[in-house]
Amino acid sequence: MKILVPVKRVVDYNVKVRVKSDQTGVELANVKMSVNPFDEIAVEEAVRLKEAGKADEVIAVSIGPEKAQEQLRTAMAIGADRGILVKTDDPIDLGGVEPLAVAKTLKALVDKESPDLVIMGKQSIDDDSNQTGQMLSALLGWSQGTFASELEIDGDSIKVTREVDGGLETLELKAPAIITTDLRLNEPRYAKLPDIMKAKKKQLDIIEPSELGVDYSPRLEIVKVSEPAKREGGEKVENVDELIDKLKNEAKVI
Repeated sequence: MKILVPVKRVVDYNVKVRVKSDQTGVELANVKMSVNPFDEIAVEEAVRLKEAGKADEVIAVSIGPEKAQEQLRTAMAIGADRGILVKTDDPIDLGGVEPLAVAKTLKALVDKESPDLVIMGKQSIDDDSNQTGQMLSALLGWSQGTFASELEIDGDSIKVTREVDGGLETLELKAPAIITTDLRLNEPRYAKLPDIMKAKKKQLDIIEPSELGVDYSPRLEIVKVSEPAKREGGEKVENVDELIDKLKNEAKVI
C-alpha cells in the first residue's frame, strides 16, 4: 500500500495572529511557520501504518513557496519516505491557493503516483475551510471517511470511527479512499535529531503547477479580514430572577 499525505505550511499555532493594517490578510513577515497540526496527525497515522506493515511507502506532498520544503522535511523526519513540492509563489495566506485548486492538484498527483490511500488533515488552521478532502473524493470518485478519530485497515477494508453529535459513528470503506484526520486520532511523535538529519537526505522533488495542468486563478475575493471583537467583562447577579431579567430585557436572548 502506498499512502499520500498532503501537508500545508501555516502560521505556527502558538503564534498570535495579527491582521495586516490594510485588512487584506494576516501578517506573515518574520512569523514562525509550521506544519498544519491536523496534517501532522495525518503524517503520524500514515507512518504508524507503515511501521505496522500495512503500508510500503509514505509520500508527503505540499503546495506552496520554496520555503515549504521545511515542512516537508519535518514530515520526512516523522517518517515519510519522500516529498513532493508543487512550487507556487502564491502566499500561504487567506488569499493563497483555494481548496478546489488544491484538490485538483492532489488529483493530478494521485493520477501520477497511484496511491491506495490519501490521509490528510480535516482542515487547515489558517482558513478552516474543511473542503479539500471532500472535493478530492468527489474528483477521484473515491470513498471518504472524514473526521477520523480511529482508523483500522484490514486488506482493502478500512474502518473509520468518527465523532458525531450523538456519539461515535463507524464507517467501513473499500480502498482506495480519502481519510481526513481529527485531533483524537493520535498524538504525533517528536522528531529526534537523527531522524531530522536523515530527512535532509531523503528525496524531495519540486515540480511546477504547469506540469500538472492546474489553474490556480482565484475564484473568490477576500473583501476584508478583521480581528474578533474584544470580549467585554462579565457581570455578577444576585439570584436567578435577576439573571432571567437581564437575559430577557438587556441581552434579549430569551
